[in-house]
Amino acid sequence: MIAFLQYSVYYSVMHNEIFTANILNSISDGVFTVNTDWEITSFNKAAELITGVQKKEAIGQKCFEVFKSNMCEKDCPLRKTMKTGKSLINKTGYCLSKNGERIPISVSTALFKDENGTILGGAETFRDLSEIEKLKTELLLRGPHPVYESKSPSMQNILSIIHSVSESSSSVLIQGETGTGKEVLARTIHSQSPRKQKPFIAVNCGALPESLLESELFGYKKGAFTGADKDKPGRFALAEGGTLFLDEIGDISPAMQVKLLRVLQEQEYEPLGSVTSIKTNVRIICATNKNLTDLIEKDLFRQDLYYRINVITIMLPALKDRKEDIADIAQSFLEKYSSQQQKNISGFDADVFNFFYEYNWPGNIRELENIVERMTVLAKNSLLTIDLIPPELLAQKQTTEGSSINKARNEAERECIIKALTANNWNKTKTAHELNIDKATLWRKIKKLHIEE
Repeated sequence: MIAFLQYSVYYSVMHNEIFTANILNSISDGVFTVNTDWEITSFNKAAELITGVQKKEAIGQKCFEVFKSNMCEKDCPLRKTMKTGKSLINKTGYCLSKNGERIPISVSTALFKDENGTILGGAETFRDLSEIEKLKTELLLRGPHPVYESKSPSMQNILSIIHSVSESSSSVLIQGETGTGKEVLARTIHSQSPRKQKPFIAVNCGALPESLLESELFGYKKGAFTGADKDKPGRFALAEGGTLFLDEIGDISPAMQVKLLRVLQEQEYEPLGSVTSIKTNVRIICATNKNLTDLIEKDLFRQDLYYRINVITIMLPALKDRKEDIADIAQSFLEKYSSQQQKNISGFDADVFNFFYEYNWPGNIRELENIVERMTVLAKNSLLTIDLIPPELLAQKQTTEGSSINKARNEAERECIIKALTANNWNKTKTAHELNIDKATLWRKIKKLHIEE
């Protein structure tokens, strides 16, 4: 009878363990449990798949030796749960697989207790976020959309017309300093237009010599020149039905301007070496950081071409004129590059934002992106700190501040001397006496500060 009872208890325990194991193995999230010595007591199939570690290798090992996570050493979620008694849900980080691959994960934890409330161990579930992170990266790589979700008054007029501009087929001229996001705006207009299912083709006109630019835009026929052993379609052909973005339009030669004008007027072009015209249906968006009206006055840009491309003009403000947007734009770049680098970085500390708001941004949004990328690559913690800013920029800021202080001091001194001179009818001796300085010193200051009667 005793033997039968022992067998029944053994069978019941084994049955429960098998039942529990079957449940755990049916879960798509990785699950492992540990005892109070941090030794793994169970390890499900999903945990094997995510980490690359087999159950038989994991059982009995310390959890941090198997589940190699960036949280294990200082920020272990399970250790916090064991200490506080509170479960944690969806804490993000990464773990290393058996072959060294870094896998983004979210972790949740819970305690194991007996009927008396004594802690027996803990359980941790972890979800592989690789596919989600890939999708986030893919979306972010299409462009930092917060660039055109602005809080700045200088951007409100642009935001108010983007929808109407996108719906039309009219030519657009985007003007602004280098790095202000002209191509991003062009892509935004295309993505909201009826042509969004067709190609968006960008050409940097300033980066190509005239002969190459012509073949790039219009293509060429076989035999058009030495080495042309087959037909090649140009950018107009590749953009058919969609949008052609001509960046740095102010850099093209007068001869090229004539050819481009004909395309805009006649809606047709001829590939190099061809005697037959090809009809085209593309929307033209141009961009430049130059003042085209100045170029027209100097006979460097055709006025008739200017009117063709300048149906709708959008003037993008410099980043220093839209500082209200810096936080959102910087955060969008942080999300992009922390995802690329597979780092869990939550944001910037206050000193970084102080620098961002005080800096003049000569390189505009492109410079901000480069700085955020650099900081993300170098970051060791979950917050980006001021020491990650390029040292030359910090030094430049200090120099600028020093220069501003000197300028303010000189202005105040100049105003004080002029007041004293005026009160003393420009008598230098009396003025020097009143200011309690030597007359020769007063003469030097008058000359230095360009004070004239």
